[in-house]
Amino acid sequence: MAEADPKPLSGSAAAAVLLMLFDEDEAAQILSRLEPEEVRQLGYAMYDVADVEVDEVNAALDRFVGKAKGRTTIGYGASQHIRGAMTKALGPERADNMLSRITPPTRSTKLSMLKWMEPVEIAGIIELEHPQIMAIVLAHLDAAAAASVLQLLPPEMQDDVVYRVATLGPVSAEALDDLEQLINSRSGQRAIAGGVTKRGGTSEAAAIMNNIRKDHELRIMKALNKRDKVVSASIEEEMFIFENLLELSDKDLGTVMRSIDSSVLVVALKGASDMLRTKILGCMSQRAAQSIADEMEERGPMRLAEVLEAQKQVIAEARRMGEEGTIMLGGKGDDYV
Repeated sequence: MAEADPKPLSGSAAAAVLLMLFDEDEAAQILSRLEPEEVRQLGYAMYDVADVEVDEVNAALDRFVGKAKGRTTIGYGASQHIRGAMTKALGPERADNMLSRITPPTRSTKLSMLKWMEPVEIAGIIELEHPQIMAIVLAHLDAAAAASVLQLLPPEMQDDVVYRVATLGPVSAEALDDLEQLINSRSGQRAIAGGVTKRGGTSEAAAIMNNIRKDHELRIMKALNKRDKVVSASIEEEMFIFENLLELSDKDLGTVMRSIDSSVLVVALKGASDMLRTKILGCMSQRAAQSIADEMEERGPMRLAEVLEAQKQVIAEARRMGEEGTIMLGGKGDDYV
């Protein structure tokens, strides 16, 4: 009986096989370009494929070559290529002036070592620092990691830190240098060069709040509302956006939709994703859903401002029902008994 063809390796397993074919220096160069989670996944996969068969190695190589044929080198090292071309064409000074106007903003590479650290380690480094220092650090983390660190900080300081994230302005290179030295001295990490950064804002604060436990969220938002109603309202508004309606149960979503005027819903759905639009219409009777769909088609293109305003009305109604307990607006870490 003929042997079956070897099962194709998964993406991470195939990548691990390729990485194992390089020498240590070459593999190190590749790993240095990856994100922490990618390095972890690849590391696990490298152990898993230690005894891989020859046929599987060949299959991984074939897969790599096939993908490589469909790509070009455009995008790899693009910044250096653009700067080099501009400098040769315009000269150093004129090139710098031009690049300062056209280069898209990027996240500062300063403090980039934070993404390699565990939340408990970060919290331990900053727990005795000024809340402004805490806010800058949290603003340089992704929302989930920032939420984990926030919950490890002293509870009486958490609302102050969220407020500072929400109102954080541009941070000077000098301030980032000082903070980087602090983190390096306490973590033993190697310093990384970088420049001026702009982080923070109500969007970042809202993203952090969306990733913490519901009981922590309620306590912090209550304190923020007492401190600054405008900032609190801005954060709350960005914590629950129109697409979050996807997280509601069909029953709760139907309850919200029944309280929304059809003329508002027609406009709001114009800016909804296909998935959300399908879910919302599926919560209605067939006749009502068809009526909404027909009216949307008849209305044609609509101004974005008009769509966003209609969506805000739907969100406000959902939030009101959630606060009253009519529907359940889920959150991270909700507890049920």
